[in-house]
Amino acid sequence: MKFTKIPLLILSLFILVSQATAQKTEITISFSEQFFDALLDAVFQFAPPPAFVLSKNSASEQSTKQSNSFAPTPVCDESVKLLRETNGKRTSVRFREGVITAPIAFSGNYNPPFIGCVPFAGVAETIVDLEFDEPNQRLLARARVTDVSLNGTGGIGGGMVARMVQGSLDRKINPIEIVKTEKVSFELPIQNSGSVRMRATGFSTQVVNGQLAIHISYIFEKGR
Repeated sequence: MKFTKIPLLILSLFILVSQATAQKTEITISFSEQFFDALLDAVFQFAPPPAFVLSKNSASEQSTKQSNSFAPTPVCDESVKLLRETNGKRTSVRFREGVITAPIAFSGNYNPPFIGCVPFAGVAETIVDLEFDEPNQRLLARARVTDVSLNGTGGIGGGMVARMVQGSLDRKINPIEIVKTEKVSFELPIQNSGSVRMRATGFSTQVVNGQLAIHISYIFEKGR
């Protein structure tokens, strides 16, 4: 009698495991480098280039300085502007050897003491990390600036400008919302029983040359 119960117990456990597995699923979203190239072309075509203040100096502070001086000096717009391309290097997203990289082209102006307004341009090399914001059901990207190649300053304040650009990019761009997981899920109404909905629980990625595959894990749960 005891031996006959063992197969029944194993069968019951198998059924429970099968049911638990059936309540989980996965959705894969794929991106190509060409997709981001087309997206960036559209962004720079249909909207002004993103720009932000480079230093703490504001236009009002510059105006105050001018009003207190006998000879007004031109206002220096200490800001950095993101560009589609500079010196043959383009803002882009690249998938190489398991890593997401994003060179970002920029230009701007800097006003070092006793020198005057200095224009500059360059490229910030970044590595993009993906993370899952489960409470808000979002997949986010964060760009980490690893290096800044600067030109156009004539060697004046290059190191300081590079540090300010790096800090500004880190503060102003991050985080980037890639996708809200609810947009690639569904809720199924059940008659007289509420609904069954999908909720994202995590993700994994595969980065190969030219392609990014994002695997989003979901569970099915009872809705309202």
